[in-house]
Amino acid sequence: ADERKGVQNAIASGKKRLEAVVKEEERLEILLKYERECYDLGYELVAGTDEVGRGPLAGPVVTAAVILPKNCKIHGINDSKKLSEKKRDLLDLEIKEKAIAYSIGIVQPERIDEINILQATYEAMEQSIVNLSIQPDFILADALTIPRIKIPQKGIIKGDEKSISIGAASIIAKVYRDKLMKAYEEEYPNYDFHSNKGYGSPNHIAGIKAHGICAIHRKSFVKNFVGKESNYEKGRFGEEIAIKEMTKNGYKILERNYRHGIGEIDVIGTKDNYLVFTEVKYRRSRDNGIPCEAVTAKKQKRIIATAKAYLSQIEEPYDIRFDVAELLEEEGKQYFRYTENAFWLKEDNS
Repeated sequence: ADERKGVQNAIASGKKRLEAVVKEEERLEILLKYERECYDLGYELVAGTDEVGRGPLAGPVVTAAVILPKNCKIHGINDSKKLSEKKRDLLDLEIKEKAIAYSIGIVQPERIDEINILQATYEAMEQSIVNLSIQPDFILADALTIPRIKIPQKGIIKGDEKSISIGAASIIAKVYRDKLMKAYEEEYPNYDFHSNKGYGSPNHIAGIKAHGICAIHRKSFVKNFVGKESNYEKGRFGEEIAIKEMTKNGYKILERNYRHGIGEIDVIGTKDNYLVFTEVKYRRSRDNGIPCEAVTAKKQKRIIATAKAYLSQIEEPYDIRFDVAELLEEEGKQYFRYTENAFWLKEDNS
C-alpha cells in the first residue's frame, strides 16, 4: 500500500526475484523427471555421466560421473555450455559439496589416436563410473550407453539439458578440463589453449601451421593443418636417440612419455639401484639457446610432481635421480650430452 517510488521499486524487484525462484523450481522439477523414474523403479543411487572434449584438436577427453542425493535440487544446473565460466565454477563447488559421490575419467590424446574418439569417450565414462567411491544402482548418460558397464543404464539425447544428474556431470567435467587446458598454455604457449581449450580456433590453427603440433595434439585430428615436421615429431626423434644412448650405457628403460595431470616425464629408467627420471631436449640449432636451458624451474617442478605420482604406484624402494639428455644439431653434426642429477628435490618439496 505504500506508494513511495523507492518502496514500489523494491516490491517490484522482490516480485521478480520470487518469480525467478518459482520458475527455476518448476524447471528443476522437469529436470528430475528421469531420476524420479529411476526412484519409482527402486533405484536409490542414480549417477549422471557426461563428457567434455570430443571435438578439440588437442587435449584429453574428460568425463564426470555424479550421484546426487535423492530429489536433490541445485539452482542453475544446466548444460555446461550454456553457463558462464563464473557460474560453472560456483556450481562446480556446490555440486561437489552436495553430491553423494563424484569422479573424473580422462583419456589422453595418444589413446584417442589409437582407438578413435568414440571408443575413448566410452573408456573415459567407464573410468568415471568405476572410480566412484559408491557404485550407483542406475546410470543416466548423455546420448550414449556405455559398453562393458553391467549397471542398468539409459542414454538420453541432450541429457545435459534434461537430467539434473547429467547436467551436474557436464559442469564438473567442463570445469576440470578447462582448468587443465589453461595449465597446458604455460607449457605449450604457441596455441592459445587458455582461450580455445584445444578447439580449432583461428589462433590455434595458425599456431599449428607456424610451430607444428605439440605432445597433447591429437594427430588423427590435425592432419589437414600440419605442413611441416612437428614439435612432437622432433621430440620423438630426440627421445629415440636418448633411449638408444641410455641403453648403450646400461640403463634399463621402464617407461616412455609417462603422463600424470599436466606433467610428463620423457623417459623413466633404472641403473645401479637408481630410479632415473630423464627429461629429453632436442634442438636443431643454438638460435634459441642450448637444449638444457628449456628445462626451466617451472618445468622441473612439473617433472617432480609427476615423478611423485609415479612413485606412489610402485613398491620397490629406489634412490631417485633427475637427469637431462640433450641433443643438439650444429653444422650438420649431432651432439649428445647426458647430465646426471641435473636437478633435485629440495628438502621442503620432499
